[in-house]
Amino acid sequence: MSDQPHGRFQVIPAAYVLLLRPGSGSGSLYAGTDTVGADEVLLQLRRGTGYYDEHWASGAAGHVEPGESVFAAAAREAREELGVTINPAALHPLTAMHRTHGNGRSIDERVDFFFACREWDGTPELQEEKAAGLAWFPLDALPTPVVPHELFVLDGLRTGTLASTVAYGF
Repeated sequence: MSDQPHGRFQVIPAAYVLLLRPGSGSGSLYAGTDTVGADEVLLQLRRGTGYYDEHWASGAAGHVEPGESVFAAAAREAREELGVTINPAALHPLTAMHRTHGNGRSIDERVDFFFACREWDGTPELQEEKAAGLAWFPLDALPTPVVPHELFVLDGLRTGTLASTVAYGF
């Protein structure tokens, strides 16, 4: 018998916040909307976390806590990881990603909720215990390497082809 409730595995939810600002390029399209012009994204260079260290990643991301909405989790992660305050109403859903590492382990089954945000209070700041760099990049000139499933979302955002729900790693 499994140690999971009802013999089923549990999917781990996480919230990702892509801080976006207008850049000098031609702009990009938010999936599912007609909003054009947010073409630079804030990324952090991960270090000291044990997960995709030395890869560029979204400025803020993390697990949803018990009893917390995914919107509240996204705002909390932005505060903890970047030092900015986000009104959850300013979070624009981009996609929900069901992903796996393909190894059959239930711990590696995830559902990630990606949000775009163009309004926040405060100046994003580097959290040196978790990251070695924090920088703005045009969506059409991202650094390398980027965490693979996040690159999938960024590419879809850049090209306007990001579906509201996606699967990755299956």
